[in-house]
Amino acid sequence: MSRIDYSVWDHIEVSDDEDDTHPNIDTPSLFRWRHQARVERMEEFQNKGEEINKTLMECRRKLAETQRKLQELSVASSEDAKTELNKVQAEEKKLKKEEREWSKKMDEHRREEKKMPWNVDTLSRDGFSKSIVNVKPEVGQETEEEKEQKHKTFVEKYEKQIKHFGMLRRWDDSQKYLSDNPYLVCEETANYLVIMCIDLEVEEKHALMEQVAHQTIVMQFILELAKSLKVDPRGCFRQFFSKIKTADQQYQDAFNDELESFKERVRGRAKIRIEKAMKELEEEERQKRLGPGGLDPVEVYESLPTEMQKCFDDKDIQMLQDVISKMDPTEAKHHMKRCIDSGLWVPNAKVDVEGKDEEPTYEEVKQEQEETKKE
Repeated sequence: MSRIDYSVWDHIEVSDDEDDTHPNIDTPSLFRWRHQARVERMEEFQNKGEEINKTLMECRRKLAETQRKLQELSVASSEDAKTELNKVQAEEKKLKKEEREWSKKMDEHRREEKKMPWNVDTLSRDGFSKSIVNVKPEVGQETEEEKEQKHKTFVEKYEKQIKHFGMLRRWDDSQKYLSDNPYLVCEETANYLVIMCIDLEVEEKHALMEQVAHQTIVMQFILELAKSLKVDPRGCFRQFFSKIKTADQQYQDAFNDELESFKERVRGRAKIRIEKAMKELEEEERQKRLGPGGLDPVEVYESLPTEMQKCFDDKDIQMLQDVISKMDPTEAKHHMKRCIDSGLWVPNAKVDVEGKDEEPTYEEVKQEQEETKKE
């Protein structure tokens, strides 16, 4: 005959009204006080767990945002971007450490909860009510090439739908559109919207950028929620809209803060892109105007003495002769050679294609001076 194991009942607190009390003690009041004290301890323990979990989720959100920013900066080449990259890497390291610490505290809290004895309040909880969700299975880490190809294929197929979602304004419209097109709830959509925001800011379409930025944060919040719940994001986007539409002030503030921070980052990225494009354009124009000797005529002109610049401005040969006669021959020859190498002057050419007089070379000026002296 098998024996019954009663050890599972060792950690159950007896009811508050099972203890014998002195006849002079108000027994009902004593039981109420005991019950109230236990309930307060339970609430305090529960609040502590909720606070730890809240801090952990916020830390993970910041870490995810930092990693996204790190990915954006990794492709930049400017000095400012490299400096910012070092700062973000340090921030990522700090947040990873904080995330490990809060995860450890959360695990310790759960272990303490399992060790707590049962009582009349905990025993009366529902034991058979449950919700079943589709947990997203763990997948292998994708390479950068695989991610890039996946993003390219997705955008080519759904670019029109992503842009439509980016232009929506109302919560209900966004939720309905994602319900009709659940495949849009993914990282590829969020990444495309980020690029779209930067493009709009570069084009100086600021109001439209802010609209798309709002939808970008909507998608990122949905993805973060899915990550925290460890479920497929397509199965939890309705939870996000339910929460944001109930006017939970703390959640709404977090959303707005993240939105404003994101718009500032977009403006910063757009500014860097514009500066880079301007530098490339200036360099392209500079290459086009280089002379036969590989020098820039603008730079050469700016390096000339003021007196020689005036000769160019006025195209006064006599003034040029006077200026050169007063200069050191070596210095004068140096400046004239740079003018020729930059194409500012054309050697041995007296008349240009339009029939106008060209400025003479240094040798021609010196020869003319000598002939004048002989006369």
